[in-house]
Amino acid sequence: MPYAAARALLLPLSLPLLLAATPATPGGWSVAPSGGGRPSFYAEGPPGAVLQDTLAVTNRGAQPLTVRLRATGDGLRVAFAEPALGIPPRTRAEVPFTVTVPADAPPGDRAGELLARDSTGRESTVRLLIRVGGPELAALTVEHVAVRGDRITYELVNRGTTALVPRLAVHADGVLGAVLDRAPRTLPVRLPPGRRLALDEPWPDRPALDAVTVRLTVTAPGAARATGRASARFVPWGTAAGTAAGALSVAAAAVAVRRRGRRTAVARTVERGAPT
Repeated sequence: MPYAAARALLLPLSLPLLLAATPATPGGWSVAPSGGGRPSFYAEGPPGAVLQDTLAVTNRGAQPLTVRLRATGDGLRVAFAEPALGIPPRTRAEVPFTVTVPADAPPGDRAGELLARDSTGRESTVRLLIRVGGPELAALTVEHVAVRGDRITYELVNRGTTALVPRLAVHADGVLGAVLDRAPRTLPVRLPPGRRLALDEPWPDRPALDAVTVRLTVTAPGAARATGRASARFVPWGTAAGTAAGALSVAAAAVAVRRRGRRTAVARTVERGAPT
């Protein structure tokens, strides 16, 4: 339904509808999906679809009501035929609206709310749920693996169109064999489509002296196995520094002895009157 047609439809639907069966409550009003029997709005459509429905605003009070309408949602664009309206006492106004699904939206559910606010600041909401159709693809990668101190850092990237709950296995080989082997476990995260998440894995008992290759393997239901690798060298710098300092001291002492010997030989030659 075009926006102009939606505005035209608002006029006859906004005429007073006396609610004789409903007791008048001063200041009482509510919002709900038009037609009754629905606690919330639900619709399905492919990316780029423009979906239509109607919101009912009921004024049960004895005074006129003025409300403003707006929407919140996960990337959904909602347009009301009348974003601000006045409703006479004991009257229901029905306001058409459209929901535009982003053209690049991946398949899955998107949630939002339609909100009405009166002049006193009171708000009433109705839940909005849109299911985006299309082929579902599960794809997960593990990237930027690195060893930083006593932690293994990495990033998980959901490159598919469905939310994923990943499983992670960790393995590391050193010069003499395996130094770390953790069985696959489910991570306490839910990764939406297109999202990147930075995580880390503790490694408090890593080797003090070794050259290792770390391998992270991630899986998720419906997704192919993905692997990321990183290499690291562990050197006990305190011991290495002490060894290097000791070696320098020995070398310096040797040089000093050699120079002292040369000075003694020169002095003896001078005393004998020989040319130097």
